[in-house]
Amino acid sequence: MEKEKKKTDAIYELDGKVPLGKAVPFGLQHVLAMFVANIAPILIVAGVVKMPPEQSAALIQSAMIIAGIGTLIQLYPLWKVGSGLPIVMGISFTFVSVFCVVGSKYGYGAVMGAALVGGILEGILGLCARYWRRFIPPIVAATVVASIGFSLLGIGANSFGGGFGNPDFGDAKYIIVGTITLISCIGFNVLAKSFYKQLSVLFGLVVGYIAAYFYGLVDLSGLATAKLIAIPQFMPFEMEFHPDAIFAIFLIFLVSATETIGDTSAMTAIGLRRNVSEKEISGSITCDGLVSSFSSLFGCMPITSFSQNVGLIAMTKVVNRFAIMTGAVIMIMAGLFPALGVLLASLPEPVLGGCTLMMFGSIVVSGIQMVAACGYTQRNVIIASLAMSIGIGFTQVPAIFKIFPALVKNVFAENCVAVVFLVALVLNFVLPDNMDEIR
Repeated sequence: MEKEKKKTDAIYELDGKVPLGKAVPFGLQHVLAMFVANIAPILIVAGVVKMPPEQSAALIQSAMIIAGIGTLIQLYPLWKVGSGLPIVMGISFTFVSVFCVVGSKYGYGAVMGAALVGGILEGILGLCARYWRRFIPPIVAATVVASIGFSLLGIGANSFGGGFGNPDFGDAKYIIVGTITLISCIGFNVLAKSFYKQLSVLFGLVVGYIAAYFYGLVDLSGLATAKLIAIPQFMPFEMEFHPDAIFAIFLIFLVSATETIGDTSAMTAIGLRRNVSEKEISGSITCDGLVSSFSSLFGCMPITSFSQNVGLIAMTKVVNRFAIMTGAVIMIMAGLFPALGVLLASLPEPVLGGCTLMMFGSIVVSGIQMVAACGYTQRNVIIASLAMSIGIGFTQVPAIFKIFPALVKNVFAENCVAVVFLVALVLNFVLPDNMDEIR
């Protein structure tokens, strides 16, 4: 009976009618799963270019608004922009390294100028997806999805231990809080009934947050100085256009497009149990690029689909657009009302880590299932195994890229998804289609 209810509950339907009170917790769950990751790239780049604290704080507010707008467009497309799928958008970590290089050389204005041009070019690439989409067969997409899961495991583990760059990383308090969060997620998922099971991540975050508070890991000091309302400033930086910066950042936009293809494919396979359509791929990439260009007009970094949230869908199977739309609205409100943003940003790293361990593992399993669905032919096995071996293996030891130009290292050395995609694509071109018939 419960299984049948799960199948018919509107929360598991893309366009099911869900009451607001039921939808909001699921939307909030998505926001909390990606909130810290959404603002972290800005803080890193702002630190490198020596940006004043008040400017970086303003960009964080803009980032939340842009992420919310991008998510809304993905959910409810405008013309050919957006996929119509429950894809959550946020500020991309993929651009951090190259932005730091460009920002150190030319300043933040050059970063924004290159992002404006690069986003437009990615948007055009998305609109032309019908001409190149056929070159990415299911086995390539499946391999990329699995690699996305593997690439996120280290992020989850780092959060569990206290977060990147934490001098006290691995201390007992972080491990205890992360463990409490993880056990709470599992326990709620096991004991809860009906659709409430799918709120296990939110429950874990709440319990973990309370535990973290008693360990002194929750910082709410920003509430005292938070403004009542904040409006994003248009063109806060004078844009500069340098050909080398534009070229370097456009290459990263290609990597971002790759990740978006993987996330979109994973979303349809995991959440909707079907293959992604050409129209959905096109809309998703176009949204990725054009909204990133729009983002640059407010001094904000490019946005992309968040694999963390694909993992959440993999775990919960909740694909309702209205429910996830409420999360997008919460992000916009967090940007407009700084106090709400401070509250959401106070979520400690080990709490996030305790939940994401389950979510990211779900993506790995889903990718493996997609590979299995393609069939374990000799050709498919070679593509999947070699692509992941090179992509994941080589990026674990970035020094192996020593002989390559700096541009290649910036793009590939620490981005296993990009390497996996490139290797899988090349193998798909060079390996004969009739391998299993050749003796």
